[in-house]
Parts: sequence; structure tokens; C-alpha cells
Amino acid sequence: MSIRLISVKVHIPSPPAVQVILGQAHFIKTVEDLHEVLVTAVPGIAFGLAFCEASEPCLVRWSGTDQDLIELARTHAKNIGAGHSFLVLLKNCYPVNVLPAIRQVPEVCLIYCATANPVEVILAETEQGRGILGVVDGFPPKGIEAEADIVERKALLRRFGYKF
Repeated sequence: MSIRLISVKVHIPSPPAVQVILGQAHFIKTVEDLHEVLVTAVPGIAFGLAFCEASEPCLVRWSGTDQDLIELARTHAKNIGAGHSFLVLLKNCYPVNVLPAIRQVPEVCLIYCATANPVEVILAETEQGRGILGVVDGFPPKGIEAEADIVERKALLRRFGYKF
């Protein structure tokens, strides 16, 4: 048996305006359940959702509220092509606003990443199909946070409304 390693880039338009969540689930009703928790979690949310079905007929299932994000999610999910993986592209909110709800969906097994950074999905491909080994999320550190960086981090969180 041979295994081939593959890297697939997920291009996110205009970060941080668009955010991505990549995860794994286990059942066809994932699409409807994720749709329901997303629209319930954040009023006015814009998103595209795609799910790679791992059983016949092995389709990329999809849903969402924003046609451009839906199309992008479907394209990226097809390129990733790993069974039972799902991809959510978000506008008008951050992953932190929806991750607790997504984690409560019974079919969701794990979340690989939630980010606005460039993402590369590292896949193993065998004769049977593809599986996600992990992700490269963003870039490596350029240094250690200094006192001025700490002040800016704290100010940013307050501007976003996450801290008071």
C-alpha cells in the first residue's frame, strides 16, 4: 500500500472579512445541522458550507446564506476531497462566535482550524481516498511579544468587544 502526501491551499478572500472553519463530521445530516446552528448562533450571519460525503454517492453536500461563500466552500471542499470533512466560510462574525455551537453538533468529531489566515490542508491519499492529517494555519512567529505588543493586543480585544 502506498501513501501520497498532498498539500491543498484554501484561499480566503479579503481576510479578516472572511474566516474559515475546517472540521470533520460523520453523517449526512451534518449539512442541515451545521446550517441550523450557524443561523441560530449569529443573526445576519453570511456563510457558505460544504461537506464531503464519504459514503455513496460521495457528493459534496452544501448549504449557506451567501452565494459567493457557498461556491467558494464547494470548490475548496472538492479540492480537499477528504471524506466526512466540512468547510465553513464566514462573514459578519468570527469563528469564536460559532465554534461552541458547532462543537455541540452531535456529528462533529473535531475542528482542524478556525482562522482568517492562509491555510494549507495536509492530506494523505491512498487507494481508498484522502484523509486530513493536519493544517498549516498562517505563518511562523517572527519574534517574541514585547510590552508594546501586549498593550496593542489588549486594545484590539477591547475594540472587538471581547474584553472590557
